[in-house]
Amino acid sequence: MFKLSVLLNSITDLGGRMHPVIVHLPIGVLLLVCLYYIFAKAEKRQSQHSFISIALLGGMLTAIAACVSGLLLANSGDYDKDIVAPHQWMGIVTAIVAIVSYVIHRLQLKFLKAVMILLVICVTVAGHLGGSITHGADYLVAPLQNTNATTEFKAIANVQEAVVYNDIIKPILSAKCYSCHSSSKQKGKLRLDEPAYILKGGKGGIAVDWNHAEKSILIERLLLPQSDEDHMPPKEKPQLNRQEIDLLHWWVNSGAGFDKKVSQSNVSDKIKPILTALQNGGTRDKEEPGSLPEKEIAAANNKTLLALREKGVVVIPVASNSNYLSANFVGAGPVTTEELKLLEELKDQLVWLKVGHEGLKDENLKTIGLLRNLRRLHLEGNPVTDAGLRFLATLQQLQYLNLSGTRVSANGPAQLAGLKMLERLYLYNVTGAGFDLVALKKQLPQTVIDTGGYKVPILESDTTVYEGVVEK
Repeated sequence: MFKLSVLLNSITDLGGRMHPVIVHLPIGVLLLVCLYYIFAKAEKRQSQHSFISIALLGGMLTAIAACVSGLLLANSGDYDKDIVAPHQWMGIVTAIVAIVSYVIHRLQLKFLKAVMILLVICVTVAGHLGGSITHGADYLVAPLQNTNATTEFKAIANVQEAVVYNDIIKPILSAKCYSCHSSSKQKGKLRLDEPAYILKGGKGGIAVDWNHAEKSILIERLLLPQSDEDHMPPKEKPQLNRQEIDLLHWWVNSGAGFDKKVSQSNVSDKIKPILTALQNGGTRDKEEPGSLPEKEIAAANNKTLLALREKGVVVIPVASNSNYLSANFVGAGPVTTEELKLLEELKDQLVWLKVGHEGLKDENLKTIGLLRNLRRLHLEGNPVTDAGLRFLATLQQLQYLNLSGTRVSANGPAQLAGLKMLERLYLYNVTGAGFDLVALKKQLPQTVIDTGGYKVPILESDTTVYEGVVEK
């Protein structure tokens, strides 16, 4: 009895890895024999009688086996029983019709073709219902979907009053996670559609470890390479972009839970621009796919990626099926020499790097200057000076550079004149630096230079005249 249970469990192991083999056998066998019988007029060929009989017997037996394994899988807890029920009963009906077809053929009754047509219908409906359960109701059009689609957020009038979970996190989970982890399907016995289920976790453990994003399975699985079978979401599903992962990372690390508002949470300077963008109904994503190198590159060393992720660095592909990477030091703390050495190992793959407010020194920029494929570089808030900028002159592919809040002088940006691809340079809140924009534009004619310091005029249309009576 023990050996039988082990065998059955192996057939339906953790979501049915072998189960589809058993299910597809009756679909293939029964469809082939029925279509052959119907369209090849095999009933008129006595020589085909044995072949049809054997094929129907095989289809009937595999249909029964599929029913048994399906019942075991339905009881595994990975699927909602109410959703599985229609497929379950259609599978049983299909097995019964297959048995009837075999018996009628053996008895050589005249209405076998009609029963076979019914069998084709049953197999088709049962197969469609099964596909909807396993791969989602949209499985037929899923391959045509954009796997890098951005989550649609509702516009938030005042993001500071938004509830972090309901208004920001839940839309991400709904768009990217519910197809595998909700009431209809619980892959790995994990549900992410309700707070209680998120706290409960699944087979792999707790999904969220508050204040420890790097220990949370939810974050850990998102950061795995898409080629890893444990990566979430599956590679054929819409993937989370960098900003969505940043928001989830911030939600967990800030301990915002399910009730806190943004104003009650610790919001880093890295998250503020994303939250501000939500007031317009979406996340801000300036890293357009068109800015990526056209040349294909080999995948990065997996040990290097794991080492960075263990230190809390968010390293993810910049696009689906791409080996080019983005590294974001969200919550990773001050950058160490060891981490910079690891970045150097990614010099071919790394195209976007965010190391704002991480205590970088001038000598640290020497290593960053070796990352020859960088397109975007965030250095805002670091105490770097003109002495460090000279190391960036080697980044000939750089298109975006943020030096806001650094210690560069008015003469510092002139060292970037050789960067012919530089499109945008940000110099907000650079203490003591009175930039001569006319001179800078001559040195960097192709670059949009933004020093901030805007003054927004008050228009007549911005005010409202109150004509009521004011009581004293």
